[in-house]
Amino acid sequence: MRKYTPKDDVQKKSYSSDRFYITPETVKKELASDEVYAKDIEELSNNFEVLNSYIEIDELVLFIRPEDNVKVIKFFKEVLAYEMLVELSAIDYLAKRNGFEIFYEMLSLKKRKRVRIKTFIEEKQELNSVYEVFKMANWSEREMYDMYGVRVINHPNLKRILMPDDWYDHPLRKTYPLHGDEVASWYEIDKIFGKEAREEIGPEIRDPAFIDRYDTQRFSRLGHEVPSGVDISDGKEPEQTPLAYQEEGGVPIIKKFDENKSVTLDKRK
Repeated sequence: MRKYTPKDDVQKKSYSSDRFYITPETVKKELASDEVYAKDIEELSNNFEVLNSYIEIDELVLFIRPEDNVKVIKFFKEVLAYEMLVELSAIDYLAKRNGFEIFYEMLSLKKRKRVRIKTFIEEKQELNSVYEVFKMANWSEREMYDMYGVRVINHPNLKRILMPDDWYDHPLRKTYPLHGDEVASWYEIDKIFGKEAREEIGPEIRDPAFIDRYDTQRFSRLGHEVPSGVDISDGKEPEQTPLAYQEEGGVPIIKKFDENKSVTLDKRK
C-alpha cells in the first residue's frame, strides 16, 4: 500500500500543481445569531455533553462523544423534531489525528433547519449503529465500513456493499492508490479467467481516461467494423472495412468509404 505523504505545507502550494489543496475554512457564526439553533443546543446540553457547536453556512454543527451518537440522534428525532437522517459517512484523518471524523446530516421539515452532528473515533475504535433510530443507516453504515473500514457494531448486516467481499483494504482511505494496488489490477483477471491467464491477458487497465482505439483485442470499435484481434497498429484499415477512423486537426471523425468518395457520418469533439 502507498504510504502517507506529509501534507503540512499543502496550503503554500497552488491548487493547479497540488492535488491535496485544502480550501480555506468557511466563516463560523455564534449560536446566538439563530434563535432556533440556540434553543436546540440549550435543550441538548441539558441532557448530553456537547463538545463544541457553531453555525456554518446557515447550518448547525455540533460535536459529541462517540458513545452518545445513538442517544443524540434519537433525541434530535423525537424531541427536537429533526425527522430525517439525510446522510452519514466518515472523513479520513488517519495521517493527522489517527482516526475518522463521523458526521450525521439531519433535516427538520417542520423547522426548515439542518444540523450536522459530528464525532471522532480512532482508527480501530468501534461505533454504535443508528439503524434502530433510522433504517436508512443500514446502507450508509455499510458503505462507510466498505469504503473507510469503520467498524459499526449492532448493525443487522455489516458487510461490503460496493466492493467484493474479498476485496483488500478500503478504497476511500487516503492511503489507497488512486488506480488500485497490485492486487486490484489482477482481481478481475483472476476471478474470470484464473491466474494462469495473467501472462496472456495482462493486468487490468485501471485508468478510466485511457482508451487505445487500435487495441482490437480488448475493445470493440464503433460500428464493429474491425474483427476482434485484427492488427491495425499501423493505422491502416482492412480493405473490406466499411467504416474507418481518421483525424482532422486532432479531432477523430468517422468516414464511410464508397469507392471514389467519402462522406462524413459523424464528428465527435
